[in-house]
Amino acid sequence: MRFLSYENAKLYNEKTKWWHDQKIQARVFEKGQKVLLFNSHLKLFPGELKPRCSGPFTVVKVYPFGVVEVREDQSGREFKVNGKRLKYYWGDEVDREKTSITLKDP
Repeated sequence: MRFLSYENAKLYNEKTKWWHDQKIQARVFEKGQKVLLFNSHLKLFPGELKPRCSGPFTVVKVYPFGVVEVREDQSGREFKVNGKRLKYYWGDEVDREKTSITLKDP
């Protein structure tokens, strides 16, 4: 009985993994494209409201096996990252200045 339950769990896990892998779409980056870099170090503070992505960065070169060389727009620094840590950048320029709005009673 125990052997059958292990076998059923194994079959279920294989089918679930196959279904999940079918839903994953590959990210293809091109030279000159704008991307965001996912910063996983910010997961250490789950209560903090900090952005998890920094950027935008510009793709300089795409290497095989998922390595992407990016350039920071502000400082011009170039470095290589894993392509899984990058996301497409769909927006315009990011406004990093803080603004405040004062609310008045009518």
